[in-house]
Amino acid sequence: MSDFLSLTGQRVVVFGVANKKSVAAHIAKTLLEVGAEVVLVVRSPKRHAEVAKLFPESQILVCDVEHQEQIDQMAKELIEQEVPIAGVCHSIAFADYSDGIKPFHQTTRKQFLQAIDISCFSLIAISDALGPILRPDASVVTISISTTKMASESYGFMAPVKAALDSSLAFLAKSFSRFSRVRFNAVGAGLLKTSASAGIPGYVDAYLFAEKAIPRKVGLTTQEVADTALFLLSPRSSGINAQTLIVDAGMSTNYFDSEIISPSKG
Repeated sequence: MSDFLSLTGQRVVVFGVANKKSVAAHIAKTLLEVGAEVVLVVRSPKRHAEVAKLFPESQILVCDVEHQEQIDQMAKELIEQEVPIAGVCHSIAFADYSDGIKPFHQTTRKQFLQAIDISCFSLIAISDALGPILRPDASVVTISISTTKMASESYGFMAPVKAALDSSLAFLAKSFSRFSRVRFNAVGAGLLKTSASAGIPGYVDAYLFAEKAIPRKVGLTTQEVADTALFLLSPRSSGINAQTLIVDAGMSTNYFDSEIISPSKG
């Protein structure tokens, strides 16, 4: 059973590769390793040039999801190629922390709506635009977070945005079920070492805490998140729909670890 995931030769579109450390880059690399055809979609021409060095043999399209006309053009190019899409990976998120992390109630309307647009609505817009070229049994996977109900100050206002993303899965699954078997799921990832997360004020301290809270005392890896995404993209997960699959290495079960509560006794 060399093709256990049944992704060999299947076209999968991956949104959000930023650099070699990004979740999307790990997903794309692993998809290529199992024989999938990977189409990458990046935000800008500059990013296109950078990503082309990492994935020289993959088709790369440019689409800034803040602009509907670019989403439409990206979809038009893929539809015209007449190659059915077996999977879509949405690994896009953005929040404006240029003024630092402020108390949640001081979040501005502009900040919140921009984060919702890029991090959540883009999944809806992309799914709609690519609908005509998706295989009837395609899988759409987005990258979320392990919990949206914990008030982590270091994550700013993004948890409510990710909660909206998680909620949208059920509604997308229901909408598409009227004419297909397309599935929508998320990987609820714990804290990771990525270039994007490193830029969030206070994130490093939160990551170091996560390492202590995880039972194995080793942080979650980006590859572990990528491997889970591949499973959800594959037919092997056909019974999973409208779900957020938590991947946090058990962190959420271990907040009362004795070494955390009483570090001097550890």
